[in-house]
Order: sequence, then C-alpha cells, then structure tokens
Amino acid sequence: MTGFQTDCVQKPLSLLFEKLGYLVGSYPVCFMIIPLLVSAGLGGGFYFMRDREDNDIERQFTPTSGWSKEARKFVRDNFPHRDSMFSIQRLYDEGTYASVIISSKNDSNIFTEAAFKDIIHLDNKVKNISVVSSDRHLTYGNMCAKIQDKCVPNVILNIIGYDPQKIEHTKIRYPLQEFKGRPEFLGFTIGGVHTSTGLIQSAQAVRLLYFLEDARNSILWLKEFQRMMLLENTYDAIKVSFFTSLSRQEEFEKHTPDGIPLFSITYSLVISFSVISCLRFDNVRNKVWVAFVGVLSAGLAVLSSFGLMLYIGVPFVITVVNAPFLILGIGVDDMFIMVSNWQQTNVHDPVEKRMADTYKEAAISITITTVTDILGFYIGLMTNFPCVQYFCLYTSTSIFLCYVYNITFFGAFLALNGRRESRNRHWLTCVQIPHETPEGSTGCSALCCVGGHYDEERSTEREHPINHFFRRHYGPFLTKPWAKLGVVLLYIGYVTTAVYGCFQVQEGIDMSNLAADDSYVNTYYTDERRYFSAYGPTIMVNVRGVYPYWEESNRAALRSCLDKFKNLSFISEDIHLSWLDIYEEFSQITNFSLNNKTMFMSNILKFFSVLPELSLDVNITDDKIYASRFFVQTVDIANASMEIKMFNELRETANQCAVADILVFHPVFIFCDQYDILESSTIQSIGFTAVVMLVVSLLLIPNPICSLWVTLSIGSVITGVTGFMALWDVRLDTISMIILVVCVGFTVDFSAHISYAFVSSEKPSANEKAIDAVFHLGYPVLQGAISTIIGVIILATSKNYIYRTLFKIMFLVMVLGLVHGLMFIPVFLTMFSFNHTKTDKKSYDFEGSLKSGQKAIIYENKALQTDNKQCVYTIST
Repeated sequence: MTGFQTDCVQKPLSLLFEKLGYLVGSYPVCFMIIPLLVSAGLGGGFYFMRDREDNDIERQFTPTSGWSKEARKFVRDNFPHRDSMFSIQRLYDEGTYASVIISSKNDSNIFTEAAFKDIIHLDNKVKNISVVSSDRHLTYGNMCAKIQDKCVPNVILNIIGYDPQKIEHTKIRYPLQEFKGRPEFLGFTIGGVHTSTGLIQSAQAVRLLYFLEDARNSILWLKEFQRMMLLENTYDAIKVSFFTSLSRQEEFEKHTPDGIPLFSITYSLVISFSVISCLRFDNVRNKVWVAFVGVLSAGLAVLSSFGLMLYIGVPFVITVVNAPFLILGIGVDDMFIMVSNWQQTNVHDPVEKRMADTYKEAAISITITTVTDILGFYIGLMTNFPCVQYFCLYTSTSIFLCYVYNITFFGAFLALNGRRESRNRHWLTCVQIPHETPEGSTGCSALCCVGGHYDEERSTEREHPINHFFRRHYGPFLTKPWAKLGVVLLYIGYVTTAVYGCFQVQEGIDMSNLAADDSYVNTYYTDERRYFSAYGPTIMVNVRGVYPYWEESNRAALRSCLDKFKNLSFISEDIHLSWLDIYEEFSQITNFSLNNKTMFMSNILKFFSVLPELSLDVNITDDKIYASRFFVQTVDIANASMEIKMFNELRETANQCAVADILVFHPVFIFCDQYDILESSTIQSIGFTAVVMLVVSLLLIPNPICSLWVTLSIGSVITGVTGFMALWDVRLDTISMIILVVCVGFTVDFSAHISYAFVSSEKPSANEKAIDAVFHLGYPVLQGAISTIIGVIILATSKNYIYRTLFKIMFLVMVLGLVHGLMFIPVFLTMFSFNHTKTDKKSYDFEGSLKSGQKAIIYENKALQTDNKQCVYTIST
C-alpha cells in the first residue's frame, strides 16, 4: 500500500542543504574563521555579566502577576507600617530579622535552669553585637524594631524576668499566656511542647527573634550576626540553629559560582568521551580532531549566545547556569549524526561532493531536532515565571547558534579533515602515508605509518563494530515476532508504572532546596519543621471597601463569614483577633450603642487610644472605614501539601462571603502563588509544544504516520519522566518545570532521527527499514545519549538541589528517550507504518555534467536491490 507523502518541505530543504554542504566543502577556511570572529566579538558581552545578574527569589521564582502580589499591594496601601507600633503578625512582607532556634543537646526538656542560662547568655551576646557605620558604633538597641520606644521583646524571657532559675517553677500556659494583662501567643516561641491541663510540662525548643527597623544599617548588623553565630559552638546544654532575612537569598546566590567548576569537569568528560567514540585504529580515518572541534563548536555557541544576551541586557538568572550542560549534549549529538553520515559517503568522491551528501542526509535530521528544540523553548517564554522565561531565551538562542556553528564551523573542519583523508595523510603528523604495509617494514611501522582503509565493496568507510552489531544482531533480533511481542509487553509495563508515578507528583518549591545541602540554613529549616510545625502562619482576613459596620445585621453577616474561616480544619477555633469584637465589648463597658453610625465613628478613635495597636487594623479616611482586617491562626501546616490546601481553601472561603469583599493574605502567600499556575503552565507548555512538534515533523519527515509516532513518543517520554521523577523524590516546582520543558525538545532527538532514517531507507520492507535505521543512526543516537548523560552525571555529586534535579530529569530523559528511539519506535514503525517507493527524488548535479552521451536518473528509494548495490538506470541520448 502506498503511503501518503508530505515531503513538500523536506525535499527542497534537502536540496538546499546539499548545496550548502558543497559550498562549505569548497571554502572551509572561510566557514571556520567567520564563526571564530563572531564568537570573539559576542564573547565580550560577559563583561556585563555582573551587572545583569538577577537572582532575587521572589522576582524570579514567583509568578509575575501572582494573586498574592495584588493582595500585598492592598495591605501595604491600606495598612501602612508605623515605626512606633511594630507588630510581627501585621507585616506585609517578611521583615528584617534574625532568628535563633535553641534545643537541648540530648533532645530532652529545654525548660531547665542550665539551658536557660545558656539561652540568656546567647541573648546578651546577640544584643551586644555592634557595627560601625559613618563612624558610629551601632548595637541592636539602636536598630531594633520598637513598641512604645522599647525593643520588641522575646516573650519567654520576659515571662521569667530574664532569671533562669524561674523557668522550672513558673506556670506557663500554652499556646496563650496572660502576661501584664494581655494574652501572649507562644506558638512561634516554644516548640515541641507537652502540656497537661493547658500548662507546659516540657518543651524541646525555644525560638528567639530579633527584628530590626534601621534599613540602612541592618544588613551590616545581620552579617555580623551571621559571622558570630557560625562561630558559636561553646554551649554545654544547648545546640543552636539560626536564620536571617538575608540567608535565603545569600545562600541561593552561591549556586552560580558553584556551577563553574562543575561545567569545567563536564566539558573535559564530554571531550574525552567524544574523542574515544570517534577514535579509529586507522591512521588516516581517525576522527580525534573532528570530535574535539565538535565539542569546541558547542562551547563557542554557548559563549556567543550568552554574550549576545548579556549585550542586549537580558537578566542572567541562576537557572541559566543549567543551559551549557544541555547545549553541550545537543551539539555533540548533532556532531555524531554528521560524522555518521560522512562515513556513509563514497570515499572516492571529491570532498565537496562528500560534504554535499553529508549535509543532504544529516542536516535535515539535525534541523528537525533544532527547530523543535527552539520552538519548545520559545513556547516556554509564555510561562508566568521570569526565571523560566530567561532560561528559555538564553537556551533557545544557544541552540540556534549551536546549529549554525555545526553546519558552518564544524562542517568546515570536517571538510578540512576530509581533504587530509583524501590525500591519505596521517591524523597527527599530516604526513602522507601508504595504504598498504610496505614489504620489509616492521610491525610497529605497520601500526603507526599505514592507513586509509575503506570498505571496497561499498566504497565507504569501514563499519564501526557497534554499527555492525546494530545491523547484524540487534536489528534482526528486534524485528522477530516474539521480540516485538516482548517490546509491546515491556511498553505496557512502562506506561503503567509511569502513570502511577504521575499521580504521586508533589507540587511546590521547598525553600530549603534553595540552599546547598551543607548550608546552615538547612539545619534551621529542619529544626523549624521538627519543633514548630504545630502552628502555621497567622492569616490576615481583609475587608475591602466601605462596609456598614454600624448596622447590626451587617456585623452579624460579616461575623458569619469570619466563622467560616474558623471552621476550616487547619484553623484554630480559639486563637483569633477581631478589632470589631473587642470594640463591641468596649461599647458595652462604656455604655454606648454601635448601631448608630454617628456613635460608631465618634467613639472609635477613643477606643483606639485605649488599644492603639488595633488602630493598625482599620483604615479610616475622611470619616469612612475603607478597609479593615481580622486575624485567624493556622495549625498543623507541616508540609507543602498542607500549604497548598491552606492556600486554596482560604481563598475559596473568602470568595464564598457574599456580604463583603474578603481578601486573605500572609507574606508566605507570595511563594504559594506558584501552586495556582505551576501544574497548568507545565501541562500547557508541554501540550502546546507537542502540537508544534507534530506540525514540524509533518513538514520535515515525509511520512505522516512516522510524524505521528514522533509526537506520540514525545508524550510517552514526558509521561515516563514525570512519573519516574515523582518516584525519585523530585517535586514539580519552577526548577523541574524548566527541565520538563527542556525534555520535550530532547525527546524529539531520538525519535526524529530514527523515524527520518526509517522513512529515508531504500529497503523494501518495514522490517528491513527498521534494521537499516538502527544501523545508520543507532550508534550516533547511542553516542548522543551517553554524551549527554556524561555531560550531566557530574551534577549528581552537587550539593545544590538545582543541579541534582537537572541530573535526575536529564538522566531519565536520556534513558527513556534512548529506549524509545532504539526499541519502541522501530518496533511500532514496523507494525503501524506503510511501505512506499519513491521514484521522483532527484539528486543535485555538482559536477556540472555527466559522462558524454548519457544522462543518469538515480532512484534513491528503490524496491529493486541487488547484493546491497544501487541500481542506476542510464538512458542514452
């Protein structure tokens, strides 16, 4: 049955590249020098790298139009901060602070005199930290956040009056302790608590907080605090972990310099592998220098693309550091394809003709993968995460230049190497050597001074042993009926496991993953999760717009809305704060009615004079209440899953309130916005990219069935990567989302190469086409996969989550893509494709004329074969 052809793009593109190959083969020096000059010029962009660095976690790793950023703007505009009345729970951002978690060394009760002696000693050392600014000595007391001109205290130390002897005898209620006539919430201060009748019997940890207000000098103080705490290990009874508002950002920014040595090692490993892969025991056909230049070409592409992006002012984000590892794999993969096609050309042809034939076959294959890769990354620009956008911009530009340099710079060197081979010159000395061993020469001379052998039957370079394995053993084995059945059963098992894994995916970025494994930050996060997970963030419930609080029915309706928050499973029913409830109590004590607008507004200022901190919760402008806020306390927010549940259900509850416009907020919500769009953005990017891949495949692979299998392969590999990623403890976050988008492009490489080789094969049957495809491109595909794995394997040793995640996902992509390319796709193509015979594909005539008196029509895909030789029909004129 004749298959429907879609070669309207593929055929003219093949001819175009055939001409380009001839041109590169004719003027190789020009095609080498120009890319080198371009790289030198664009490389100057690295001068601006320090100015372009932008690793702000909030700006880069949260959605640009996040819902919570709008909520924060509302809170900031309506409830501005007042220096004289600092309140932790009322902050609209994280604040400027230092935090210390103290636990006993043997994990026993921290409420002992010995432990609190050490705690109070540590507290004094922190408060005595001084820094010099503008010739002034500043201590904590000069810069601390204040309430009524006094530094915000650590409540637990105030309760015992800074006397360690009292801690074992003072009765402390938990989580609310009455102190000086007002309740103090201890949920964030004391952790690992065991109570009896509401009284603390023992506790495992205490947290001390030091908030600062002096923005100009606070950074100096916090850095001195960090320096002191890193050296602090002198206590017998306690162990200490610490954190500051600078820590997360500082530790995250250490990733960039950490990646430089990793890339250097990776580059060396890839060069070594490429050289070994292209090594031949033939002193003429050896491709050592070709392999070296192929890797160099990928390096020049990275240099040029990064320099170009830095020149035009594109921010350099930490995620971009991953790009060189990927580009190296892509460039080397394309190099192996071109070398493989060069080896299939006729060694007797002029170099120009061999280059034309090489480009005609190889360029289409690498064009498919390049176009799909670039489009995949440009689709990534549609995401709402700046770090993903900049990564895709840098990487797509790198892929494009890698492609350009492969068909110019690397192709030119391949032509120069071909000229050396055509003159039978030694690969190292370039001295002309004989084809055969001269009589009387020694064995050493024969080993070192003879070369230029080729397959005399086919006039091509000799088969590599692995190519021979694919043609004689692997291909025939794969096409046996029982082997196909085994492959189908294996695929069913693969899909089943992958789908199961997809349902185990955990969403959200774990903040501890932004720091290196050995960072002091991770110790703090561990202690915080262990001791202080009983109580989560205190949530602001904001009422937007003018609301008639003086009408009893409206107050009741609003109270009903607030009660719905208290009924949520993760909200404490007992711990909340409502200025309106307290105002109602105040009205009863002072004997006036709230049900009259005049009385309500005229007495509220008197109320705030008694409880001034509550004035921070009401925005009164022109005698109207434009906004107010209430507070509820979350409990048991121990992991990202509970965080997602909290975030979603709080917003749903707010939207259900019909009588008022409710807006919930906490500074941590800025990082929760990712949960809104992370899954949908990932699915949208991958889905849209897969559609684009199908279109490109249909245009460039002249068989719609094969194009469909390429697209299905993409979906299959992405499903497998996502599922196995979850089973390998990799979360779906902005980091893994970037790499999953990358996967789409990489999955094309395997299936497109094999599918194109299958379609282009001249063999008559589907089984023979499959064998021919794995024979011609099985080894290059295997080389590309192994080189990419080598390119990222060093990242497995990294202490940084970003690099390890890149390794895990790229390893899965390479292994699963390789299995699809060399096993699943060949078998499925033999089962679900059509055979066809092409009789109209013409070859470009570079010689300008044929032998006198004859014209040749070469049928490139023929059903007629004789002893593996092409049949060329001649027509006399």
